[in-house]
Amino acid sequence: MSWIEGLILGLIQGLTEYLPVSSSGHLAIAGTWFGLSGEENLAFAILVHCATVMSTIIVLWSEVSALFKGLVAFRWKDETKMVTKLVLSMIPVGFVGVFFKDTVGQLFGSGLLLIGCMLLLTAALLLISYRPRPRQKETISFLDAIYIGLAQACAVLPGLSRSGTTIAVGIWLGNKKENVAKFSFLMVILPVLGESLLDIIKVMKGSAVVFSSFSPAAMVFGFLAAFVSGLLACKWMIDLVKKGKLLYFAIYCAVVGLIVIVHSLLS
Repeated sequence: MSWIEGLILGLIQGLTEYLPVSSSGHLAIAGTWFGLSGEENLAFAILVHCATVMSTIIVLWSEVSALFKGLVAFRWKDETKMVTKLVLSMIPVGFVGVFFKDTVGQLFGSGLLLIGCMLLLTAALLLISYRPRPRQKETISFLDAIYIGLAQACAVLPGLSRSGTTIAVGIWLGNKKENVAKFSFLMVILPVLGESLLDIIKVMKGSAVVFSSFSPAAMVFGFLAAFVSGLLACKWMIDLVKKGKLLYFAIYCAVVGLIVIVHSLLS
C-alpha cells in the first residue's frame, strides 16, 4: 500500500466512522479497488479505528472527563450510572470479539455482495428511526443500553453501520437524538482499544494480523487522515443527528448498496 492509498483510506475511515454509512463497508470497497486482501483490510481498519477513537475522546472530552471523575468518586450518581450503562452496552460486542473474531475476519474477505446487502439494511434502519417519536426519554435506561449494545454487536458485519445501527435503535427506543449520538460514540472507545491491544499482542507473537504489506508512510498518513477527518465528522454527526437529518444517509446507503450488489453480481 502506498502513502496516497493510506491517506485516502484514512480519510474514508475518519468520515464514515461517525456518519451512518458504514466505515467497514467503505474501507472494504475501497480496499478491494486498491487490491487489498480481506486480512489486509482488517489490519488497516484496526489502525485507523484507533485514530478515530482518539478523535472521539477529544471531541467528547468534557463528557469523558466527567464520567472518569464520577467513577473515581465511588458514589452512585449520574456519571456512575452512565459508566455502568456504557459497560453494559459493551458486553455483547465483547462477547462477539472473544468468541467470533475469526469469523468476523473471514467476513471481511467474503466479497462485496454481503456489504451491499448490509448497506441496504443500514438504510432501512435509518428510515425506521426517521419517524418522529411523540415523547422522548431524558436519559438512556439500563435496558436501552443493553439493546443498543446488541445493535453494536450486530454491526460488526461489514457494511452494517455501527453508528447508524446504534443511533437508529436508540432513537427507535424513544431516546433523545443528541444523547443517543454521544452514547453511541462513547460506547465504542473501550471495545476498539481493547481489540487493538489484543491485535498488537498477536502481532508481537507473529500471529495472523499482517501489517508488513503497508509502508510506514501509508500507516502514518492513514492514521493522521483518519484522526483529523474523524474530528470534523464527529462534531458534524452530533449536529446532524440533533437536527434529525438521517434520511439523506438512508438514501445514500440504499444507492451505494444497490450499486455494490449489482457490481458484485455482474463481476
